[in-house]
Amino acid sequence: MSIKTGILGATGYTGAELLRLLSVHTGVSLEWLTSEKFAGKKIDWVFPHLRGFSDIECSSVAGLKDLGKVDVAFSCLPHGSSMHFTARLLDAGVRVIDFSADFRFADPAVYERLFGGPHKYKTLIDEAVYGIPEIFRDDIRSARLVANPGCFATGVILGLYPLISEGLVDAGSIVADAKAGASGGGRAPSLPHHFPESNENVKVSASASDSQGPEMENVLSAFSSTGVSIGFMSHTLPINRGILTTIYSRLKETAAPEFISGVYGKYFGAEPFVRLYAPDKYPEIKDVRHTNLCGIGFRVKQDRLIAVTALDNLVKGASGQAVQNMNIMFGFEETRSLGGSGIYP
Repeated sequence: MSIKTGILGATGYTGAELLRLLSVHTGVSLEWLTSEKFAGKKIDWVFPHLRGFSDIECSSVAGLKDLGKVDVAFSCLPHGSSMHFTARLLDAGVRVIDFSADFRFADPAVYERLFGGPHKYKTLIDEAVYGIPEIFRDDIRSARLVANPGCFATGVILGLYPLISEGLVDAGSIVADAKAGASGGGRAPSLPHHFPESNENVKVSASASDSQGPEMENVLSAFSSTGVSIGFMSHTLPINRGILTTIYSRLKETAAPEFISGVYGKYFGAEPFVRLYAPDKYPEIKDVRHTNLCGIGFRVKQDRLIAVTALDNLVKGASGQAVQNMNIMFGFEETRSLGGSGIYP
């Protein structure tokens, strides 16, 4: 089986990672790419590391109707812009995996409050499936539209989902603190990403905190008898990629570490892209860098449960998870093109 794919906004960091993964996927034929900045340029000129893997010429998204029909399109366009092209692709019979936040929220009013503009395609929100396969695999399989999750949200949701589902933690006690690599801020040059400004520095990333905190609460509240409230803050580290998140919560009742291990094993023990750690052992960014893995460790101290998750923001936090979703949607082996180990050192 072979499917045809296209990528909207292919020349950012998530687009580059997506191209890397799809170029070695034997069930995929890459048909077209769009880029406003690099329209008319071949992709291996934009990203020389792709030389010998792909030489497709980038096109402007304005010519979308002339690019030819594909089976699935990945939209790496910004919030607010992606929805318009997603709707056009769906109307043309193309399945879409959207990297933006445009279809992540069940309530359009939440999206409009967070992103400061009207949502033009409210009818599509109802059919969008949130793209964490470890939780929504059955719905993803038949979805026309998958809302690929935020990178911070992925780590927090996976770290909390078993605990919330089993009713083990106080849903109003949760605080999450994330540290992330600079690639999460995008590829476009800006003063905050200028080397002398970012090197040897750690700073708060308020915009990501404000948008992805509600995203986590929205998803996890569906598995709780009460609404989930998360005090979330993210920070940027002077490294290229990776997210390490520490999640603090209060247990409703005292629980032994072995019991908590059993709960995580019940939900994730058979998952190919979740790596579980023994009590008081924790994942590190270097353990998961360049992989589609999310590592989860924890400790129990009296009535406190502290979970730690690590993932690569460009892979499990974005493009790798999107390919995982595509594999499910089209009946490929879920690990196809995603099974490699990390790069060390």
